[in-house]
Amino acid sequence: MASRTEEMVRHLKALSMNTPDIEASAVVSVDGLIMASALPSDVEEDRVSAMSAAMLSLGERIANELRRGQLDQVFVRGEDGYVILMAIGEEAVLTALAQSRAKLGLVFLDMRRTANELINLV
Repeated sequence: MASRTEEMVRHLKALSMNTPDIEASAVVSVDGLIMASALPSDVEEDRVSAMSAAMLSLGERIANELRRGQLDQVFVRGEDGYVILMAIGEEAVLTALAQSRAKLGLVFLDMRRTANELINLV
């Protein structure tokens, strides 16, 4: 029987296979700890988790202060691609790195499906 972490990694790898524009992904706790990842060797887990926690914290503060409701997702667009965070319940976030040519509608759809699959594992 697979552990929870192994199950999460399986879902992350399926996300990357189904959406080739997603280069890497991770499940990060709201306090910035990696729970599972499917990251290339040149991407540091600690850096992804720390940045995810910082983005999530700032996004939540902005949503709260500007009365936009509960935070659902945060994304950053850079010239070389996107960093997208999507809530997995209230305990974790799905972080994905996507290519600049990514079709965001498909990326968001597949990330939402994956987040829904992961919700019982976090």
